[in-house]
Amino acid sequence: MKSNDDNGVHAGAEAAASTAPARTFLCIVDESSELHQALRFACHRARKTKGRVALLHAIEPAEFQHWMAVRHLMEEERREQAEELLQVVSAVVQKLSGTTPVVYIREGSLTHQLMDLIKTETDISVLVLGAASGSDDPGQLIAYIMKHIDKLRIPITIVPGNLTDDQIDALS
Repeated sequence: MKSNDDNGVHAGAEAAASTAPARTFLCIVDESSELHQALRFACHRARKTKGRVALLHAIEPAEFQHWMAVRHLMEEERREQAEELLQVVSAVVQKLSGTTPVVYIREGSLTHQLMDLIKTETDISVLVLGAASGSDDPGQLIAYIMKHIDKLRIPITIVPGNLTDDQIDALS
């Protein structure tokens, strides 16, 4: 008869942990001030859990409909701006987390693209959002997510926008 000694219990837990997929922390990349807090938190959690960070940037559709050529130029400019922004943010993620982030550039409304990405990319395990500071409104995206939380399959971490880097480091 085999006993439940430490060797059997711990060996099974270690084997399960080594085969578990890495946690992926998804951050929304925009030009909001609260991106910094969400990104720092996600990077530190990824480093500590041997996970990784994923970045989503949604390019809103151009509203200029009069001339197709002008519309295409506007879309191309938005794409270039998104790629430049994501290069800068990716460098920060690399520095803070020690890993290269997974980058998603999607075209369409942010809320639709976010919900679709979470639904289709099963590697994503946590959504990390920064809350706006200095007002009673946490931000449009957080308000939207809270109304549609029943459609999510992953937990959400909301990082207050007024936290300092030291406070985030201590929490993560």
